[in-house]
Order: sequence, then structure tokens, then C-alpha cells
Amino acid sequence: MEASSRKFIGTVKNKAYKSMMIMQNGIILRTGRLTLRPFSVKDSRFILRLLNEPSFIRYIGDRGVRSLKDSQNYIEEKLLSSYNRCGFGLYRVELTKTSEPVGICGLVQRDYLPNADLGFAFLPEFCGKGYAFEAASASVQYAKADFALNRLLATTAQENKKSIQLLKKLGFEFDKMIRPPSEKKKIRLYAINI
Repeated sequence: MEASSRKFIGTVKNKAYKSMMIMQNGIILRTGRLTLRPFSVKDSRFILRLLNEPSFIRYIGDRGVRSLKDSQNYIEEKLLSSYNRCGFGLYRVELTKTSEPVGICGLVQRDYLPNADLGFAFLPEFCGKGYAFEAASASVQYAKADFALNRLLATTAQENKKSIQLLKKLGFEFDKMIRPPSEKKKIRLYAINI
């Protein structure tokens, strides 16, 4: 079922996040400080900046997004298509009080992995404030509650110590080293049963 066609079904209370609401116009996860919402092409400036952060390029990869047009294409071809294809995807993480975008977080179904993959990336000025843990915790609960997923994966660069620490804090365990198609370097694969 497409995310945009879901009806309001209520609010779920959980320690990891204050509430999860599924609305008519899309899925919104709310935590104590954050709101996760689907991307739109209006988010092209934010995506352009995030994908060109040195930390994003170093730990996640260079997506070749260099202009607003590239960013709009990336949103349409990668982010929006995932919502239509899988019913889930990566979401814009914003501060609830101000709606300022701080990062992305959510679920990705990669062709080379058997289960959905938890993904996240945040602007440098919002790192170290607990936002990644807050958004990722909500996304894990969302995967279980809304999609009845019982296993999630996560990948990270071998040298990305902060992401490795976050995954361990969430309860993910190292599974093995893998080499994604068309990549030169191996990355770490983590898994959690939920």
C-alpha cells in the first residue's frame, strides 16, 4: 500500500518515541523533539546540502548531486520512488518546534539485501545531540508496528565509528562484511530481530 493512501489509524505509545501517527497525506513519525515526514521536491536545497557534506560523501558515498536540478531528480528517482515501490523510505527529519530540517532517517529496500535497511544521515551541526538515536529508534519501531517487519539490517563504512556506536546502542549486532555491487570497498552489515 502506498504511504500517501494510508488513513489515520491512531497513535501508538512507546518508550522509544512519543507517538506514531499515520495520516491521510502520508506517514509522520513524531518523537519528543523531531518529526519525520516524506520528502517532496521542495526539499531540494536541503538534499543538495546534505548529499554534499564531506561526512556524507566519506561515509555513505558521492551521489553526484551537484545542482538543484540534480537534487530534484534524486528526490523523485530515489526517495519518492521508494515510497511508491515499498510503502516506506527515507524521511526528512526536522525539529518539531521550528520545522528546520536536520537529517534523513528511515527504511530502504536495497536490491542486494534480503531485508529492509535502516538508513540515516544528519547535518554536522545537529550531530551529537541525540537526534539520530531518537529518529532511528522511532524508525525501528515503525518498521515493526506498521510493516510487521521482524528483522532489519543496517550498513556502515568500516571507519564510521559514530554510526557503529549508534547501531549497537539500538541493539543491532555485527553480521558480516559485504561488498555492495559496483563498490570497491567492503562495508559492515548489521542486523537486529525486532
